[in-house]
Amino acid sequence: MRILNLGILAHVDAGKTSLTERLLFDTGAIARLGSVDDGNTQTDSLELERQRGITIAAAVVSFRIGDLAVNLIDTPGHPDFIAEVERVLRMLDAAVVVVSAVEGVQAQTRVLVRALKRLAIPFVFFINKIDRAGARYEELLTDIESKLGTRTLAMSSVRNAGSRNAVVTPVDLSRDPGLSTICEGLAAHDDALLEDYVLASDGIDSSRLRSALADQVAAGLLHPAYCGVAMTGEGIADLINAMEHMLPCRMPNIEAPLAGSVFKIERGWGGEKIAYLNLTAGTLLERGQIELPGGVGKVTRIQVFDDGALRKQGEAHAGQIVKVSGLPAARVGDRFGTAGGRPHEPQFAAPTLETRILSAKPSENGALWTALQQLSEQDPLINLRTSADASDMFLSLYGEVQKEVIQATLLHDFGVDARFEESTVIHVERPVGIGEGIEVIFKEPNPFLATVGLRIEPRPEGSGNTFALEVDVGQMPVSFYRAVEEAVSETLKAGLSGWHVIDCHVAVTALKHSSPSSTAADFRGLTPLVLATALVGAGTVICEPFERFQLEVPVAALPALHVILSKSGAAVQATGIDGSIARLEGVMPSARVQGIRQQLPGLSSGAGVMETAFDHHASLPGTRPTRARVSANPFDRSEYLSRLRQGGVGGG
Repeated sequence: MRILNLGILAHVDAGKTSLTERLLFDTGAIARLGSVDDGNTQTDSLELERQRGITIAAAVVSFRIGDLAVNLIDTPGHPDFIAEVERVLRMLDAAVVVVSAVEGVQAQTRVLVRALKRLAIPFVFFINKIDRAGARYEELLTDIESKLGTRTLAMSSVRNAGSRNAVVTPVDLSRDPGLSTICEGLAAHDDALLEDYVLASDGIDSSRLRSALADQVAAGLLHPAYCGVAMTGEGIADLINAMEHMLPCRMPNIEAPLAGSVFKIERGWGGEKIAYLNLTAGTLLERGQIELPGGVGKVTRIQVFDDGALRKQGEAHAGQIVKVSGLPAARVGDRFGTAGGRPHEPQFAAPTLETRILSAKPSENGALWTALQQLSEQDPLINLRTSADASDMFLSLYGEVQKEVIQATLLHDFGVDARFEESTVIHVERPVGIGEGIEVIFKEPNPFLATVGLRIEPRPEGSGNTFALEVDVGQMPVSFYRAVEEAVSETLKAGLSGWHVIDCHVAVTALKHSSPSSTAADFRGLTPLVLATALVGAGTVICEPFERFQLEVPVAALPALHVILSKSGAAVQATGIDGSIARLEGVMPSARVQGIRQQLPGLSSGAGVMETAFDHHASLPGTRPTRARVSANPFDRSEYLSRLRQGGVGGG
């Protein structure tokens, strides 16, 4: 059977979950249509999702179209939950980008389309809510092309758009104007089709056009646009037909060795870890073993998403998405077997806010720590930081809505009443020069049975961190080299002022051990001291995050808004006026975003709308802010070694 892993992506409230529900109903996977408003859809299964009417966690459903099995993943649209989308992108064959016919292209639409294009994931558009007042279709397609930089092709026509009587008709590929429209759209990347269209159009049939469409969609050259109404089903049949005949699918090999990846973690009723696996090859058996980076696990239970249901089975095959128990070492992003697929490089910016979290009752501190550990397994990007005794706990956040959801989850799922301090902005550090450090075995003041030499140097902005060995490999056990790399990565999480060090290259310039006495712990313990020396030599600059904003306000509010933006350090880069509405776009420090949000309702009489997304980091002038450390500080040698001794780690 052919397999299609399909993502449904959109800005919040565009209608993703309603579309997912309609697809399940129209393909016969479910017998009754649920509603987001009624809180009974298949994919919004969490109590908090039902209460708030938004998708918080990515959800999987499966349905069939002929011989095609579609694994559909409904993703959150709110930017605070972009981490869920991040995990889904790694496993997609194609995507449907849902755009509201009324609101059009929004901030999250831009972010998602950029990520899909970077990863070369084929996608089509579905213009939803074509029956709402103010709905657009053809004009919106022009907007999409100009704002998203994509080539679209209208696959539907609409009568009575913007009314409850809206009717969607598919473009007829067999005759004009459908033939002309499709041929002209495809000809830009198909010279043979262009020639035949000009010289012998009678020889072009619908099967050739469908084949050319599928080829160009798979290559990312074209993004067909369908329209309709997810709530009523208008236009959905055309989208389903596109899934079956136009989007690229796979024929996975169930005879090959087992391979796949872990893309989601949750906890069962008894607290046991449940891993969501995307199987890309082979067959998974109950009681079989999976070798993960954190250790080997034995599968105790398999549940398969299949044709609208979740079924317990004794085995699962390549192409299926499954929930598996018995893998305590599983982590989000783990791969097993010879799993291919898309790279795991982050596609979205890390969170820019941090908050300290406290239990309302000191007696619940341990329970809070346990609960946060489990939540960090489900979402590693919340980046739980705790002190050795768990007296200080910090979480990274994308926004205030995410904070509210975590607080409600702790109370509802774990029975822990937590309090959050005011969110603060997460800064970063960048090296400004080249620094080196080395400590030699058996030479004071080095207390470890290891030699480590490191060099750190800056990289271009936004290029991330890299690590390289400039020493002969093979002279020591592999675990020693791995210990150095892991210690470098961990040490860079807290630089000179306690902030994560970014955009740097670390090279290992010297490594030596004493056999058989040296251990990986010696290299793991010494590396932070050496890297700290190198960082001091290089020096770092503190950088603050900036957000790209889009603002819509009544024109009358524009003068006052400009004053507030100017005082907030914002740079307005574009302004447009459409009737009585003014639209502004620019960048501002992340630290100022919440203040603008709080002032906007009063400034605009409740009519203002603001959307933001991370844009870049820029140097922060003035006093260097510091961040509290929760682990041993390698920049204070005596304190660092004392903490290691207390923990029973080398360095005597």
